[in-house]
Amino acid sequence: MDAGKAMSLSSELDAYAHWFVVPDPYSDGHFLTLTLFAEFGDTGRMARDMTAVFLRGAGVDALVDDARLAVSELVGNVVNHAVPDRHLSRPGGCRRIDVIFKLYPKWLFIGVADEDSTPPLLPAGEAFAPGMLGELSEAVLPDTGRGLHIVQRLATSVWWSAEDRGGKTVWCRFDLDPLTADHVA
Repeated sequence: MDAGKAMSLSSELDAYAHWFVVPDPYSDGHFLTLTLFAEFGDTGRMARDMTAVFLRGAGVDALVDDARLAVSELVGNVVNHAVPDRHLSRPGGCRRIDVIFKLYPKWLFIGVADEDSTPPLLPAGEAFAPGMLGELSEAVLPDTGRGLHIVQRLATSVWWSAEDRGGKTVWCRFDLDPLTADHVA
């Protein structure tokens, strides 16, 4: 294995270890969980606005636009597609959405949790070669999956995890620029 691949693998394992552990409030990270409800008309706006407030407050202004768009797409998927598992739903109850932020000096992890255990359909790759897109009409492009495709393009990685109580969390990770990472408050 060459040195470049070894460094890349080491970086991925380090990021995974930080994502997996419970945040230590005394560590050099910043953490926030925001609970919203899918039935409120301003859920998407609140998620975007709180993303910006959190990141600007932590000194990571460079990621605000990309993170806001990723959160908007992930929250929009819950609002438009998630159906709570039977044991988590209540007649007349609202669908809960938790937006989780874990900011470390080298990474930003964002998770959007819902009460639907159905796995998300993460796009497998490009449906068409980029050179062909100019010749294709919009009618042949997929109707769904564009939001997750956008998140995959913006973030370093995207994955999901099942929750023990039911439901799931869709995660994305942004790697911080070394110059930006030095300024995390």
